[in-house]
Amino acid sequence: MPANKKQKTKVATQQYIDIAEIHDNTVILKDNTLVAVLLVSSINFALKSEEEQNAIIQGYISFINSLGFTIQIVIQSRRLNIDNYLEQLKIKEREQTNELLKIQIKEYGDYVGELVKLGDIMSKRFYVVIPYNPQEGTKQQGLFGRMFNSFKVVKLVSIKKEKFAKYRAELERRLNAVQSGLSSMTVNSQQLDTQSLIELYYNSYNPEVAERQKMEEVGKLRVE
Repeated sequence: MPANKKQKTKVATQQYIDIAEIHDNTVILKDNTLVAVLLVSSINFALKSEEEQNAIIQGYISFINSLGFTIQIVIQSRRLNIDNYLEQLKIKEREQTNELLKIQIKEYGDYVGELVKLGDIMSKRFYVVIPYNPQEGTKQQGLFGRMFNSFKVVKLVSIKKEKFAKYRAELERRLNAVQSGLSSMTVNSQQLDTQSLIELYYNSYNPEVAERQKMEEVGKLRVE
């Protein structure tokens, strides 16, 4: 009985996750929507002059108006994790032959670690999500049509290899348009690759677990 209950809970949880696959730097949702994600740099707007601020605002307006498709802007806040940096300091401390420098490195590491812990410093990352659904522009389906398509999901995902290149080319066109628009506002962007996408969703769906257990590289994962 408990085992069945656990199985039911697992299936119910999976129903809330829209992702079918992630590969070729692309997220494929269960309705066959392809998604690309850009990691975007930030701008310290307050430090800009009034002329620069107006130029940024006008650039943003022009960018949004130039799009013929929807995008999503996501801001993700996470507690700053500097464990790797502190570990590097410990290595430098052990390698240091000068006793005075060794003490200073240790005190600096302790200070930074305590500062982040007490200050509860948060890091922010900015993403632009760009979708492409092959069925865009088709007539709105009724309830029966949507239900029918929900049963075709597995079949559509299984045959998508024949059309994936075509859909991916359209997504790439949108991706280039968004990057060009962001660049005009002096905002740098970088597309997330497959590994980065998996880590992003892993950390988003499992924030507490991700703090304790880092995800391995895709090539090292074993899927049963």
